[in-house]
Amino acid sequence: MRFAALCHPSQWQVRTRSTVAAALVVTVGMSLACGATLLVLFHTLRGSTQAAAAVRANQLAEQLRNDSPADLDPGLLATDGQVGVIQIVDRRGAVMAASAGAPATPLVSRSVTPPESVSLGRVQLPGSAGDNWVTARGADSPSGPVTVLVGGAREPVETIVGTVALLLGVGGPPVVILVAWATYLLVGGALKPVERIRSRVASISTKQLDERVPVPPTGDEIARLAETMNEMLARLESGHLAQRRFVSDASHELRSPLAAISTALELAHARPEMLDLALLDDSLIPEATRMRELIEDLLLLARADEQQLGGRADDVDLDDVLGAEKSRLQGHPGLTVQASISPVRVTGDKRQLVRMVRNLADNAARHAHGVVELQCRREGDNAVITIADDGLGIAPDQRERVFDRFVRLDASRARDAGGSGLGLAIVTEIVAAHRGTVTISDRIGGGACFTVTLPADVDSYVSADPSR
Repeated sequence: MRFAALCHPSQWQVRTRSTVAAALVVTVGMSLACGATLLVLFHTLRGSTQAAAAVRANQLAEQLRNDSPADLDPGLLATDGQVGVIQIVDRRGAVMAASAGAPATPLVSRSVTPPESVSLGRVQLPGSAGDNWVTARGADSPSGPVTVLVGGAREPVETIVGTVALLLGVGGPPVVILVAWATYLLVGGALKPVERIRSRVASISTKQLDERVPVPPTGDEIARLAETMNEMLARLESGHLAQRRFVSDASHELRSPLAAISTALELAHARPEMLDLALLDDSLIPEATRMRELIEDLLLLARADEQQLGGRADDVDLDDVLGAEKSRLQGHPGLTVQASISPVRVTGDKRQLVRMVRNLADNAARHAHGVVELQCRREGDNAVITIADDGLGIAPDQRERVFDRFVRLDASRARDAGGSGLGLAIVTEIVAAHRGTVTISDRIGGGACFTVTLPADVDSYVSADPSR
């Protein structure tokens, strides 16, 4: 059964299939070409032979105008490689003159009136004299009307065609073998880089994602395949490193509140009298809340990785969301909140959009020196949210990086200032799930400005301006 499966063409290697296909194509092509060549050669030689017979018949007819058949030039009655037989026949069917070796009886029984010329086709001569393509020409002679019969020899034509066919038949197989051998070598050479790529990829494990496959210097499809494989390995390496960094950062972030809770519980277990409201308020509840929020953030990012955000389709008034954030931030001591809020509505998950606005507002409040600006407006078919602070701002080369997970750019964004480094990562995931964009720019007067653009709800939105 195994041998039968290997004999099936679908189980062959690419090299074998290419070689067999090339051999079959060359065999069929050469067969058709040889057949066409032989056919053209045969028709050409036959036409030449029949033309030579017609010319000889015309020459004899011209001489018979003045000479009787017995007085004809012997040279005109001689045969050669094309003219095989000649007869001069009178009206009664008697042969009055003939070439050497011609039969005593007429080649055909047909009489042709002058100056008519007729091709009578193939005529088999008696005995072993062979066959000819006979041309009949009517002529007037001093002894009366006669019919000139000239036969073009068929045997030389068949001999030449047979010899050419034999040469083609003998020379064809070596050509097919040569093509198959060359194809086998060329395909094998072309597939060597692919085999090297396969071997290298097979040897790469999760611990060796920094390795790359060799890129041949040919610049062809295989080189582009190698480049694509290297790009894929680079993405896998980046994703693997990000995953390891994510796990490490998550473990580090969870370790701190868990350690604080464990320490407080151990203290309470050793000294029960220490378990009072101060311990609960200062250690257990804040650290448990911090750990719960971190776990919720991680679960939200996990859902984002599985494309499970943005499933709800609520009508969300962003002006109400920004108004609530304004009221909340005004309770921060030493913080001035400046707001410019216009009515605008979007469709999406209300809890996620509120989470997105709150994360941006908390980020602005955490890094502001004293001013936070909240704006909400409609621009065309989009809803635009702008949240800015008068803090140190974000360098242009760091503006993409701040949306990564567990990223803190400097001491001003350290853990002591609040936050786990997931807030802006959650923002970008929520915005992407709602088919929007988030960008960072410089605030006029100094600081950072976050701008979120979302598709507005065109159908349900009602402008505050009744003239619109």
